[in-house]
Amino acid sequence: MKKVYADPTTALAGLLKNDMMVMCGGFGLCGIPDELIEAVRESGVKGLTIVSNNAGIDGVGLGKLLDTRQVSKMISSYVGENKEFARQYLGGELEIEFNPQGTLAERIRAGGAGIPAFFTKTGVGTKVAEGKEVREFDGEHFVMERGLFADLALIHAHTGDTEGNLRYRKTARNFNPMMATAATMTVAQVEHLVKPGEIDADDIHTPGIFVKRIIHVPGREKRIEQRTVRKRAEAAPAAAGGGQI
Repeated sequence: MKKVYADPTTALAGLLKNDMMVMCGGFGLCGIPDELIEAVRESGVKGLTIVSNNAGIDGVGLGKLLDTRQVSKMISSYVGENKEFARQYLGGELEIEFNPQGTLAERIRAGGAGIPAFFTKTGVGTKVAEGKEVREFDGEHFVMERGLFADLALIHAHTGDTEGNLRYRKTARNFNPMMATAATMTVAQVEHLVKPGEIDADDIHTPGIFVKRIIHVPGREKRIEQRTVRKRAEAAPAAAGGGQI
């Protein structure tokens, strides 16, 4: 089956519809499928439920979909970098389902593994547990969380072959591998597209069976969410006598 598509719009053709659930990989701006997000924005679909660790920053990544009011609900664990997100939430325009980060990761992993629900100690006795079943195991209380399975997963990988096998790079691995397994349709953008066999079998993080469509995005801009710098330390004075060690 041909998996490589010419561009993001073509790769998403026939997949997008109003009110669907979309998983979007990345952490902040690291490992986000920005080209695919842009194609979703251009499609004009509305009422989206987005599963993502966060919503990027204003005007970048998922922030673009907030600007165009295409998102009705976010299932996330952190949203502190996006002012438009905060404005819509506080104004009652956006529904948010907050999750502890580990719980969100496990909900996605469970969905990909076909597990409908699981119990965790995280959130017991807090607002996170309100309205959810709490059960006792071995003298301790656990809250039940539901697995997540989306209509569509949009992910980013460093390297992919034409059969859909993917390899992620460093922290850009984050939520991408588990999301690739937890949707009816997974579309990946890859920085380096190679032939089958060029990714060593031991280095494949997502098997191609999970990936249905691929686009090649070489030379993409990699933005930094927050740049923190400090003044360079003054050089230490040379040792007296100029001796060498």
